[in-house]
Amino acid sequence: MQRAKDMKFKYWLPDENNERQEHETDKNAVIIVGANGSGKSKLGAWIEQQSMDLVHRIGAQRNLNFKENIPLRNYSQSEDLVFYGTDNPDSKANKGYRWDWGKYTTKMMDDFEAVLSAILALKNEENDAFVSEYKKSKESNHNMPDPPTTAVDKLLAIWDCVFPQRKLYICDSKFYAVLGDQKYPANQMSDGERSVLYFASQVLCVPKDKILIIDEPEIHLHKSIMNTLWTTLEQYRKDCLFIYITHDINFATLHEHADKFWIKQYNGVKWVFKKIEKDINLPENLLLDILGSRKSVLFVEGGKFSCDIRLYSILYPNYYIIPCGSCEQVISRTKAFRETNILHHFEVYGIIDRDFRSEHELEIYKAKNVYAINVAEIENLFITEEVVRFIASCFGKNENDIFSEIKNYIVKERFEKQIDSQISKSVLYEIKYRLSNSAIDGRNKEEINSSLKNFISSLKYEDIWKEQNDKFQNALSDDNYKDIIKIFNEKNLSSAIGHYFGIKNKEYIATVISMMSANEVNKKKFVSALTSYLPTEIPRN
Repeated sequence: MQRAKDMKFKYWLPDENNERQEHETDKNAVIIVGANGSGKSKLGAWIEQQSMDLVHRIGAQRNLNFKENIPLRNYSQSEDLVFYGTDNPDSKANKGYRWDWGKYTTKMMDDFEAVLSAILALKNEENDAFVSEYKKSKESNHNMPDPPTTAVDKLLAIWDCVFPQRKLYICDSKFYAVLGDQKYPANQMSDGERSVLYFASQVLCVPKDKILIIDEPEIHLHKSIMNTLWTTLEQYRKDCLFIYITHDINFATLHEHADKFWIKQYNGVKWVFKKIEKDINLPENLLLDILGSRKSVLFVEGGKFSCDIRLYSILYPNYYIIPCGSCEQVISRTKAFRETNILHHFEVYGIIDRDFRSEHELEIYKAKNVYAINVAEIENLFITEEVVRFIASCFGKNENDIFSEIKNYIVKERFEKQIDSQISKSVLYEIKYRLSNSAIDGRNKEEINSSLKNFISSLKYEDIWKEQNDKFQNALSDDNYKDIIKIFNEKNLSSAIGHYFGIKNKEYIATVISMMSANEVNKKKFVSALTSYLPTEIPRN
């Protein structure tokens, strides 16, 4: 039996030497996530072979066709056909009939009729038992038993839960679906409807206290009903342990109450597993997405539809790009993932805008694998001299003329007129940064006040102002365009130059990204144009 005295379930997975390793859980669901080619079906077969009589496996290759009239059998015969593939007691060993004598991963399951026959037979057996008990009670004048909730009653309830707008109707040995006034035979149902009928009937008719392995539970099921179906089935079969083997990250994420494993490695013979622990300080859906992608990770600022993720997807095509919103989230996510044992073989980086940050602050972030681009805002990458000249050539414009006009606009019309404001913002940012990282402390009013005064006295405001003023004024006086866009923190600059190329200002960034996405030659030239503005610490190949 897989159930321990303390109501926990026992099951087995192969260790790194392919030896049977026992696991225990107080949940009745385990999910094993693996990418294509990670030996998922072979793993299911391996688990089943550890105890053929205890484990019932529903293979990934399933024939969902069946005849309209379901053959009627007794339950014992039907149970054997479902569980062993034969009702011959001398031919049950190793489930040879069920898996075509060793074709554990390639055999197309063709047991739908047997499963539906089993659910009908189980209902009849439950009703017969009730009638017998009722007669005994009546003869002895004892309290009459309540009618049973049969396997078919449970099947109908599960169906209603998954498909509340349509009904399942059973008459004699025929199954029907009913939608409004329309009734159609079950063998004419959609793939999703037949899958629900098949899975639910399989699970309900399986004998008590089994381990159920479901290989690819997501096949033919829409994501809107998938989790509802399986969580409902788990409730109806609390005596069984469900082991799901899947590549569907959404299914694994939504199944919150399950123990979860990730197939880290498979060499054709052996598997290496990592358990996904619940105490990891990370969103589980994000963790599973990363594991499934098998790519190095790059955390970026912005949202899922921002220019950040679109641009970085072009610049870093070999990375799994994850938008985090703010710089603070980039830093915290990068730190959390680097500290996660399960991700030690992944390269994890963060990339942020430079904004008003000092070189000292950026050096601190580098120690955390977080690096800044060499412009103030990501949008400034679209106004670099290299990109402007390249886009001008794409539009058949004179590169020198276009860049000269845009540079004059950026420097004279925008930067020079905003320089005082930019200096003030930069000074304010530096003060706030130092305050947030100060060691102000104390156990009482006097100590706190003293600590605060010491901090203020050490701040040296005039020095901060002079440093920032010199930085901005020198960039302006030197007419150094590269230095200017490195410190000019103004998000809408790139949204004001489209007309120089003959397009709408607000469409400039989207147009550039679209052009690069559609043309591989242009994409390579575009990436090359931006190389010097990207942190060298993050490999792009």
